[in-house]
Amino acid sequence: MTLKKTLTIAGSDTSGGAGIQADLKTFQEHGTYGMNALTVIVTMDPDNHWSHGIHPIALDTLDAQLKTAFSTGIDSLKTGMLPTVDIIEMAGKAIEASGITDVVIDPVMACKGENEVLFPENVDAMVKYLLPHAKVVTPNLVEAGQLSGLGALHTVEDLQKAAEKIHSHGTKFVVIKGGKQLKHEKAADLLYDGEKHYLLTAEKTDTTYNHGAGCTFAAAITANLANGQSVKDAVYNAKIFVSTAIAHGWKLNEYVGPVMHGAANKFHKAEVDVVEL
Repeated sequence: MTLKKTLTIAGSDTSGGAGIQADLKTFQEHGTYGMNALTVIVTMDPDNHWSHGIHPIALDTLDAQLKTAFSTGIDSLKTGMLPTVDIIEMAGKAIEASGITDVVIDPVMACKGENEVLFPENVDAMVKYLLPHAKVVTPNLVEAGQLSGLGALHTVEDLQKAAEKIHSHGTKFVVIKGGKQLKHEKAADLLYDGEKHYLLTAEKTDTTYNHGAGCTFAAAITANLANGQSVKDAVYNAKIFVSTAIAHGWKLNEYVGPVMHGAANKFHKAEVDVVEL
């Protein structure tokens, strides 16, 4: 038996709910063989209200990891937290040289629980080095506002405008994750294919245990692409997967609760509706 090979170029979440940990768990749940190239280690200080520490990986170490992974014949990949312009450029050039077409760019700009964009100077680098090589880009509301230049996004109409702006940077598909701040009665995400907009909705789960949801969503899209699904099917099925994972989120400690990455393969799956706008 041969498994499809999936790669995450992303950071390590020491608490295990997001980053490469979420990606690898999600890849496993989708029956793919996951690999990683580590870009940064994120720690949390239990003596200072779980505040985040950011520890980038040396460039030569990242380069060696990328060479290792790409030598195996990767079927699809995603990026996550890329903490410096140099790391973004290295990742982008490696992706371009690889010739891989099933590329999901998750433009991580902040840690969960942190309101401030960690590295604002990285936005231009993402647009230059990553988006032109992306089949799918998956920003949340804050990230979509940054990449589009539109700032705060609140409504579905805002998402449509932002998606069109982001698409103009070269990516083929844009998925904007609506999140809790979007003014909508359901948990809504927008898919734009360059011509049409699609709204994917699921029932909201009243929980704060959603750490890692964004990484998990993007990783599920990546695995679905590796398994031969179309982009629309990959996004739809990833929405089911992450909605179910959020519904079964659990408390890790007093500061954070992660989604349950294996929920969709153990419990009743969430229902997702898709409407063309």
